[in-house]
Amino acid sequence: MLNVHVVEGPPTEVQTFDEDDLAHRLTDHDVEVIREIFRTPLTGSYNWDYEAANSRIRRLYELGKRFNWNAELDVDWSQAIPADAAAAAAAQEGPEGFAQHPKWQKLTPEQKREFAARSQAQTLSQFLHGEQGALMVASQLVSCAPTHDAKLYAASQTFDEARHVEVFHRYLMERCRMIYPINPNLKFLLDKVLTDERWDLKFIGMQILIEGLALAAFQTIREQTKDPVLRDVLELVMRDEGRHVAFGVNYLEDWIRALPEEEIEERAQFAYEACVVMRNRLVSTTVAEEFGFTTEEALEINNASQGGAAFRKFLFERMIPNLKRVGLLTEKIRPKFEELGVLEFENLQNDGMIDWATLEAPLKKKTGIAA
Repeated sequence: MLNVHVVEGPPTEVQTFDEDDLAHRLTDHDVEVIREIFRTPLTGSYNWDYEAANSRIRRLYELGKRFNWNAELDVDWSQAIPADAAAAAAAQEGPEGFAQHPKWQKLTPEQKREFAARSQAQTLSQFLHGEQGALMVASQLVSCAPTHDAKLYAASQTFDEARHVEVFHRYLMERCRMIYPINPNLKFLLDKVLTDERWDLKFIGMQILIEGLALAAFQTIREQTKDPVLRDVLELVMRDEGRHVAFGVNYLEDWIRALPEEEIEERAQFAYEACVVMRNRLVSTTVAEEFGFTTEEALEINNASQGGAAFRKFLFERMIPNLKRVGLLTEKIRPKFEELGVLEFENLQNDGMIDWATLEAPLKKKTGIAA
């Protein structure tokens, strides 16, 4: 029988995997199922009109069916992690901004390599946890979305998110050998979206905000990684996420504009508060603290780094135009976004203008994979 353990909050310890775990896959008797319970006043709805009403949403749904990639077959897991001199030197230099710090200079070469490995594991662990949250929100949308087209698309997205959980979990087990706990601020965002009773707030929180966050993070890591497996994984996941954001923007714009002004402002305030969390509070200092840095030192280094600035730029270049497109960049909320310094992005292309050529491009076939 499974060992089921109900907890009041997420785990706080790092989970590690050794060769034995990988060589002998864990059985039901080895696994401890750790459950944290949440409750939501979800209001579902049937829809008795089965005709397609929105051609763009139906087209996105058809793309999801056509490009259901398989983590077992479409990723060449046999590719080696590059062990060249440049990668070794980068590990010794450490994450950007740490190299000149006196505490970094006192670390041994082995500690520096471990710091780099743990930093990547910590980041990718947040991808894994975020994808589990997305999986659960997408499943809620199947029930509470008000139209037939949206229910079909949410069902296809649920399967996408399941693959994302699978592929990040496998990468963390086989390439990183460790999984870090969820960042408390990411957990806060997921809890808010999962437990809110308003279906359109779930759409806003997941399709516009959290998926936009994911795309920015994936893009940043893909441009930095030397591991061909991670690059391939991110390319596959990003194809799905691009469809998800396009779905959210196209579906939400008509619904939000039809709401009373007071309700629009409530949703605009929620979007702003989520952006504040994503901009200022999703930085993890856990790994740096494991190696003797204070929280304040780690935050200062990240805020001054080019990598941190690039992530924030990717995030708001995509998110702000989308919020404007769906009607959540209201006149009342604009001054708050102005204080964040992100309104410069409002007139960039939004995801309501779907790049069909990119979304419909065939999957790249990987060599070295058995048919």
